Amino acid sequence: MKVATGDRIPDWLMESVRPERMRTMAAILRDPNPVHWDRNACDALGFGQRTINQGPLGLSYMVNMLHAWAGQGCLRRLVMTFPKVVLDGDRITARGAVTGVRTVDGERFADCDIWLEREPGDRPLIGSATVKLPD
Repeated sequence: MKVATGDRIPDWLMESVRPERMRTMAAILRDPNPVHWDRNACDALGFGQRTINQGPLGLSYMVNMLHAWAGQGCLRRLVMTFPKVVLDGDRITARGAVTGVRTVDGERFADCDIWLEREPGDRPLIGSATVKLPD
């Protein structure tokens, strides 16, 4: 796989963030926070009648993007910040760009900036990742 600094990682699209997935994830995580399943709780916080996606779900969209690009098991480091919430019904695209390529002990790695984008310039999750590139 040829990879160079400045290359874009192919986008990964979540056409519509679904509230059903949030409720399921809340149950799996035993997360009692009502913002993930109670529209009235979100409305009281100013988000309207839309529930808030859990951080791990948003993070998984970027992991899916990296796996689709460099293969399962490629992830070596992941650092994220969550400056904004993702709401049910949002159309979210995981995007990324290669910031550096290096070789360590004969293995190739790509350092990347990654983010979720709701619309151009609106990035509710941002971070960086290091992935092992396929041979």
